[in-house]
Amino acid sequence: MPLHPDRLLPSESTTGAIAKRLYQSVRALPIISPHGHTDPSWYAENAAFPDPATLFVKPDHYIFRMLYSQGVKLEALGVPRLDGMPVETDGRKIWRIFADNYHLFRGTPSRLWFEHSLQEVFGIEDRLNSANADLLYDRIAERLGEADMRPRALYERFNIEVIATTDAATDPLAAHDGIKASGWKGRVVPTYRPDAVIDASRKDFRSEVERFLALAGAPATYAGYLDAHRSQRAYFKQRGATSTDHGHPSARTVDLSRNEAEALFERVLKPDVSAEDADIFRAQMLTEMARMSVEDGLVMQLHPGSFRNHNPQLFAEFGLDKGADIPTRTDYVSNLKPLLDALGNDTRLTLILFTLDETAYGRELAPLAGHYPALRLGPPWWFFDSPEGMHRFRELTTETAGFYNTVGFNDDTRAFCSIPARHDMARRVDCAYLAGLVADHRLEEDEAHELAHDLAYRLAKQAYRL
Repeated sequence: MPLHPDRLLPSESTTGAIAKRLYQSVRALPIISPHGHTDPSWYAENAAFPDPATLFVKPDHYIFRMLYSQGVKLEALGVPRLDGMPVETDGRKIWRIFADNYHLFRGTPSRLWFEHSLQEVFGIEDRLNSANADLLYDRIAERLGEADMRPRALYERFNIEVIATTDAATDPLAAHDGIKASGWKGRVVPTYRPDAVIDASRKDFRSEVERFLALAGAPATYAGYLDAHRSQRAYFKQRGATSTDHGHPSARTVDLSRNEAEALFERVLKPDVSAEDADIFRAQMLTEMARMSVEDGLVMQLHPGSFRNHNPQLFAEFGLDKGADIPTRTDYVSNLKPLLDALGNDTRLTLILFTLDETAYGRELAPLAGHYPALRLGPPWWFFDSPEGMHRFRELTTETAGFYNTVGFNDDTRAFCSIPARHDMARRVDCAYLAGLVADHRLEEDEAHELAHDLAYRLAKQAYRL
């Protein structure tokens, strides 16, 4: 079945007609992808994707977490184990498991993304099932070997203007240097993600900090540690970075005195750091990162509220990012206050806030962003990157923060072919929401057209300084 051209647009005739006009005006705009997790080596090496399972199943935690919830073992999906024990390597077998269980994705955004990719990228309108699994596998695999299916060609075909990757603070960014040296004109920029050298609760924290300090040639003092961040941030900026990203358990911030911060740094470098010291250190470093953003102009992103690795057995066997991260309640009003007291009124700072706690939208986040010049609201993230999640976001934030304290859309994906699908979904949902305001005589249609363009393109480009 081909995708319906009016999917996600209102079925009611008056509102639907307005939404269609709005959508047609923005559907072909270039994609600004300011936050994501695609591998920069894809663009540097420009090698063909090896097989359909590697393209669609193995990197996508949305897919394998659903399959795991129904009893499918991650080994059977080719997800590597930490202990090196064998896992399935036959892409066709992995694909068959996906096909056999494709009904599990009914009504989910994953199905919309996948079917958009099948149709728009591979020209396949058949719905995946057990009977056609091998046929579709062969059709996709054959296409993957062609030159127009390599990463750079797809980047251009998807009409991507700029895409940001997410990179550890200690990453040498060799792939980014390779992209630049190749002469290819695609714009792929890094993002500074220092979690491994900020989160003292991690087992590898001390070794990562040692490596971090060595890279910068900095001493193991608090002053040296801060200088190492400045040095690495400058290194990232030289390679095109415009933002930093921070994935913390909470939005807690503090603003310690220099003596208190120095003593805390000494404590977190010792074995058996307490949970409270680790939490305070993360909180202090968010404030320090904000100060550095005022200095160097990097936009700051905060992604709090995920209970990471909720399944300890899965974490022990497979490690990070295996679909076992769960949303938690998040306090923004109290937790952000130390940072906002110090920097919330500084127009040189842009701090983009995300949440996995939807109850905070109307109660906390929209009122905060609707007041502090430094704050902007990131789009619905992760579990809420969905038609319903996007609509709820607009309903709950617009009346207090308006549209212009938000930053458009970012796709936050590891699955390359889902990028245009996700942006298309966001454009459709935003146009549907705007059409409702026009039909209710709360906006004129010319205003809605301008807003649709801003939400699809300009706001992200402006907020991320791209």
